[in-house]
Amino acid sequence: MVTVPASTLAQYRRFSLYNSPYDAHDHGCAIDCYPETNRGLSPVAGEVLDTRTVRAPSRSYAVDEDHLILIDTGEHVARILHVDPAVEPGDAVAVGDSLGEMVRSGFFAPWVDNHVHLGFRDPDVNPYRAAGSLTVEVAVDVRPLDWDGTGRVREVGETYVVLDDPAHPEPGTWAGLAGGPGVVLDGGCPHYDGGGILPAADGTAPVSVAGSRVGLADGRDVTWDDITLVANDRRIEGLSLFIARDADFGAKLVCPGHDFDPGDQVTVTVRRA
Repeated sequence: MVTVPASTLAQYRRFSLYNSPYDAHDHGCAIDCYPETNRGLSPVAGEVLDTRTVRAPSRSYAVDEDHLILIDTGEHVARILHVDPAVEPGDAVAVGDSLGEMVRSGFFAPWVDNHVHLGFRDPDVNPYRAAGSLTVEVAVDVRPLDWDGTGRVREVGETYVVLDDPAHPEPGTWAGLAGGPGVVLDGGCPHYDGGGILPAADGTAPVSVAGSRVGLADGRDVTWDDITLVANDRRIEGLSLFIARDADFGAKLVCPGHDFDPGDQVTVTVRRA
């Protein structure tokens, strides 16, 4: 297990351990960090071991190539993705240094913002394989935000909308959508295979959205129930869940092909199969 300190996370506006369909994020074994700008700020200090360019899945909204940066932190090897490297093997980097510009990669969905992907390997483990990273913990307190499933559309994208609720009560501190008393949900509900909660449950516990059960937590991992999310009686792909400290927090609805407009009043409900 590797713990990312609060001082490191403070340079980002948002983070997520589970909001990805890829194996690297299984069981929260990687963290995606979202800077304020498109500079790929380093989440670790150490020596650059290698950089590698890889072919990315072909997407109309994305570049053809992604990049891997390996950094020796002294205890682990950090794997960083989605940054076009402006560093070379042998370079020394500090936390917060720019590693290069982030790229819009075909490895993530069109509703996902550019971000720095971070995972850790023991020094004797192959750092080039996608799976096999250590569990990531975060050394921050996260405030659960209650939500009744309603809000007005504040932001519109081709594949998503963001509502004005739940509002962040104290920007600068970390908060996320409540999944139950004292816990925050993370991940893509239910459009990715699973998600997570912070802090971890003691055993198993149901988790909910807007008062309706959506899954079952086992420790920190969540398995979604067989559900569909509906916004104003229209089926949507799901909710994009993350931990944020910026003032623009609000429920993010994943809904390609939607016809919502700014100012529309929206009610999200859970339907069981």
